Amino acid sequence: MRGVRVVVVGAGLAGLTAARLLRRAGVEVRVLEARAQVGGRVRSLTHDGFTLDAGFQVLFTAYPAVRRNLDLTRLDLVTLPPAAVICRGNLRETVGRDPGSLLATVQAKSFSWPDRARVLRLAASLKSVSPAHLLLGDDEPTRDFLRRYGFSEQVIARFFAPFFGGIFLKRELSTSALLFRYYFRMLLDGAIALPRGGIGRLTQQLSEDLNVTLRTRVDRLTPHAGGVMVETGVEKLEATYVVVATDPPEIERLTGVAVPSAGVGSSYLYYAAEVQLDAEPRLLLNAGQGYVNNALWLSNVNPYLAPPGQHLLAVTALGAEGLDDEVLDRRVRLELAAWYGEAAGQLRLLRVIRLPFAQFAQPPGFSKALADNETPLRNVYLASEATSMSSVQGAMESGERAAALILGRGVRARGA
Repeated sequence: MRGVRVVVVGAGLAGLTAARLLRRAGVEVRVLEARAQVGGRVRSLTHDGFTLDAGFQVLFTAYPAVRRNLDLTRLDLVTLPPAAVICRGNLRETVGRDPGSLLATVQAKSFSWPDRARVLRLAASLKSVSPAHLLLGDDEPTRDFLRRYGFSEQVIARFFAPFFGGIFLKRELSTSALLFRYYFRMLLDGAIALPRGGIGRLTQQLSEDLNVTLRTRVDRLTPHAGGVMVETGVEKLEATYVVVATDPPEIERLTGVAVPSAGVGSSYLYYAAEVQLDAEPRLLLNAGQGYVNNALWLSNVNPYLAPPGQHLLAVTALGAEGLDDEVLDRRVRLELAAWYGEAAGQLRLLRVIRLPFAQFAQPPGFSKALADNETPLRNVYLASEATSMSSVQGAMESGERAAALILGRGVRARGA
């Protein structure tokens, strides 16, 4: 058995954030990851020369934990226009706050003039308090909040449902209105961006200079008077503290702690085209019915994700859990044909990436079911979005808290 000061189980956003902060404080840290790659739902893969993201696909640069823990300059971010295109069949309306979208926004019929005024009033209201304050108070479903605020059913169905459906992964907008307010504020304070090399660059940066062992599953944690015994299939490690930063089933197996386990799933379909079917760099919102919630021509924003002369389309599909890949592809193509006509037949499916547990469910009052960073096991802590909110911010914030708890216990740096 070898002595390791802190063992972090899991190399996703939360675990890597905790490990990095501990490492920077001079603490000896070892990260154990069951998969062959760091990142969890924040990773990228290559396919036929294309870079495809698996899981979170964009970054909100205003997230406080992102600004505290990542070097955004080194990520080489590509910013998406602060606008979207509402698609209804072959009809399109552009709405946004960038200079290139202002005239189209004024002309958009999906937003009535009272709706436009309500957006401005809502933005001013959300900017008047701190972001953390927006997560406090009475809660309700987002759709009820929007209705109570006076927004028309038309703008809720055509804009809010697909746009925030892409964030919540639930078009019916049954998710917490407190979260809606927080995300709306993040959109006001910063940009939506993509690392030029794919979303996996986030976790690659966090893992730099860390001692990470891949393909290593932890079988058991055994706390004792001197620390925690960490058992894997090949070795036993003696740790002073352990941070468990895995998915909900593994958290419960290793610690006995029940964390939010009701999941929200999503599917991502990546298509290639040899001709440019659409020069639009903005997010495309499906204002009609179907499996397609939104789509983005990634190669129009970030050409580095596709080989020269190729074009890359990412489609987010919701409610497709019961369909196999072939059927889902066929249904999505039919919906895209309403946008592109026969040209949609030129799309070549690269890959379908399914996330059965893309987020945990966050209905009104979800925060009451969140886990604590401290577990009943002595010297074992959690770093998981399940202690905060299901987002990049939530995962990184939880990693920060776990590291702070350990450092607060007076763990000594190497050689101290």
